[in-house]
Amino acid sequence: MKVSFYRYMLAAFAAVSLTATGSALAQVDVAKSSVTATSKQMNVPVEGKFGKFSAQIKFDSAKPAEGSAQLNIDVGSYDLGDESYNDQVRGKEWFDAKTYPSATFVSSAIAPAGGNQYKVTGKLTIKGKSQTVVVPVTVTQQGATQTFDGSLPIKRSQFDIGTGEWKDTSVVADDVVIKFHIVAAHK
Repeated sequence: MKVSFYRYMLAAFAAVSLTATGSALAQVDVAKSSVTATSKQMNVPVEGKFGKFSAQIKFDSAKPAEGSAQLNIDVGSYDLGDESYNDQVRGKEWFDAKTYPSATFVSSAIAPAGGNQYKVTGKLTIKGKSQTVVVPVTVTQQGATQTFDGSLPIKRSQFDIGTGEWKDTSVVADDVVIKFHIVAAHK
């Protein structure tokens, strides 16, 4: 089903981003955080949310180059709002969650980009395929909380998301935007 493919594609791309830097590992509040993926099916935006993920973040705005981030997403937790679509997205043509249960992002560099903006370079791995990506991230601090927000456009075809009849991008677009909102305790 083509609708399921689209949702599967979104899930794969949602696993892409997270950012961080600093001295001590921050305690991530997963209940207040989110990772989503949005694509277009028949030119209509479709968004899904990953229900299970973990993150390790070190960030100090005074020393961003010393920071690091790692995000691990359970691709089987991708939710499009319909269980039949969710089952299809977990299948071989999309995420192949039995063979590749996780998508990951691991940072290799963090650079200031002006104000509270940063560029986080790292390796995104989905379905066993890896790409180096640069994620623009906005970091805000409020009291004892730091929030990391960003979005990363990717091409699902670069990660073999959507194979067989789903490889055709005329129904489900190749472009996917992964958005994240990560809330962590500031040390």
